[in-house]
Amino acid sequence: MFKSFGAFWLLLSLLGMLALDTAARAQDNNLVGSLHAEGPAVAGETLTLAIHFEPVSEEWHGYWSNPGDAGLGMALDWELPEGWQAGEPLYPVPQKLSISGLMNHVYKGAYAVLVPISVSADYVPTGPLPIAAKGEWLACTDAICVPEQGRMTTIIPAEDSSFTPDQRFAMWRAAIAPPLDREGTYELTAGTLRIAIPIPATMSLSAPHVFVSNTRVVDYAASQTFRRNGDVLVAEIPRKGRGDFETLEGILALGDGNGIRFAAQAGEVPAGGELIAGQPASTPPMWTLILGALVGGLILNIMPCVFPILSLKAISLARAGESEAQARSEGIAYTAGVVLACVALGGVMLALRSAGEQVGWAFQLQSPSVVVVLLILAAVITANFAGVFVLPSLSFTRSGEPASAFATGLLAAFAATPCTGPFMAVALGAALLLPPLQALLLFAALGLGLALPFLLIGFVPALRRMLPKPGGWMNTFRRVMAIPMGLTALALVWLTQQLGGRGFAMFALIVVFGVIMALWVIGKLQQRGKMAWPAFGLISAPFLVFGAFALPSAYAEQSSSTAESILSPRPFSEAALAEARASGKPVFVWFTADWCVTCKVNEGVAIERETTKAAFEEAGVIAMVGDWTRRDAEISMFLNKQGAAGVPLYLWYEPGQEAEQLPQVLTPDMLIQRAMRDNPQ
Repeated sequence: MFKSFGAFWLLLSLLGMLALDTAARAQDNNLVGSLHAEGPAVAGETLTLAIHFEPVSEEWHGYWSNPGDAGLGMALDWELPEGWQAGEPLYPVPQKLSISGLMNHVYKGAYAVLVPISVSADYVPTGPLPIAAKGEWLACTDAICVPEQGRMTTIIPAEDSSFTPDQRFAMWRAAIAPPLDREGTYELTAGTLRIAIPIPATMSLSAPHVFVSNTRVVDYAASQTFRRNGDVLVAEIPRKGRGDFETLEGILALGDGNGIRFAAQAGEVPAGGELIAGQPASTPPMWTLILGALVGGLILNIMPCVFPILSLKAISLARAGESEAQARSEGIAYTAGVVLACVALGGVMLALRSAGEQVGWAFQLQSPSVVVVLLILAAVITANFAGVFVLPSLSFTRSGEPASAFATGLLAAFAATPCTGPFMAVALGAALLLPPLQALLLFAALGLGLALPFLLIGFVPALRRMLPKPGGWMNTFRRVMAIPMGLTALALVWLTQQLGGRGFAMFALIVVFGVIMALWVIGKLQQRGKMAWPAFGLISAPFLVFGAFALPSAYAEQSSSTAESILSPRPFSEAALAEARASGKPVFVWFTADWCVTCKVNEGVAIERETTKAAFEEAGVIAMVGDWTRRDAEISMFLNKQGAAGVPLYLWYEPGQEAEQLPQVLTPDMLIQRAMRDNPQ
């Protein structure tokens, strides 16, 4: 009996010591938590409780629900009346704290977390009601962390009792990030989470940052990029983890401690827009982009897509045997024309993209009306070269005139846009993402590179002396150059048919016939020394009016010409690409356009070959093609994600791996070698 009584008292003593120890530890917390009620409970309504945390000194901090790379979020175990239910805690906008390369989401100083409590519909107040919550949280300094806990209690007053609310609730509620009234969208790329958050374009963003509630999704320490796209803010965050979630939630910090709470569902995220914060991780330094654009423009002089205008430049260069002053003025004028055209095309493209249009480099060739204008222009130049008529602004064998060189520069740049070459692709891809002034600087560098050979000849006498001296041979040379320009016109006839159908192409040829006939009459009048140009208006006007009315009615959008490929490719879509990659087979995707000469050369050299088809069939390669001849928003957005401003673009996907971007100039065996690598037998 005595032994039992002693054991009983020993047990009570131990329990008492444990209770005192727990109480002492709760009192010794470095981050002291306390529970507060905003008001009395009302049946069927929501009661707001606040958990107020206050550090014992300024060196201690607490954590957001998603603590980041390190730390621990708060855990709560509620003691509520039957039928009551606690909702998700609502947090203030967290702060960033980087320690040794780890990004933490913290709160420094005192803060409060609000918790909505659903009161049961059958609740009948009978007097003051105690509420409690057992909490566990982490308190840290920059050097140490201490797990802490505590049982926090408060008294819910009766509904009819006098109650003085805590005056701090107004401050606590104001600190909570309010929710957006509309959902956003998000998409996951290979290495990036892209979020479209619908906020007004007028909302101030001094220092935006997205705190993602979902864990193990993004790289918390990575730089975030923000762009304005109308009333949508597009955030891009490098990924670092999973993608198995449906709803993305988080807080967008606006700066100065303010923020908004958002939710986003999987969907389309706009591309492009004005860069307002951050720098894409994949974007090289500006000086390398400028150098790339310059070198890319220089290389563009020998790219197949530029060949139709080489005849113009060849005759222009042959005129450099004039005086040094004339040569320099023509070099400057030609360069001004090229740069102005490139900047103008780039500016229009950026303006269309900021208005929501999904366009890229050479976008103008996706417009049938522009192609018809180019066809007429090519036919006019061909006739001029053939000696049918004399047009001063295109008469390259006359004495040096800057206007002639300027017109040549404009035309050279305009006709050189269908393709992108090495170095140029990265620069133009970055131009779609940079602020407008920086983007236009890249387009100007591209134009300078394209004009550089002619500019050097204008300013370096030794280079001019290497050119043949002017003479009668230049008339013969001009007529010879009518051949490639005539072939260019025929290619544009084919492109016109590809875009709008045979009827559209036939009506376009009628307009071309009328213009050429008018020019022929002008030529005859010029030979007789009579006034010629009024006759052009009289003869060409009926044909031009006919074209203005007949061409739109005759236009009929055509199916893709790639449908006849011997590889039997699947039409591109992001869903189709995801399905193909999920098959576990190699995937080859190429993006092309009927107006891209480089694309067609590559297809003839490396893609549309029986040996390539056989290698693909043996290795089980899935072929997929994206035809960008006409505008396609999905293809434009995908090109942007790959850092490409235009076509061609070639991607090879090994099973289970990300895309390998192939060169823009394919060799005959490049695709076969990759297929054999996947099928070594």
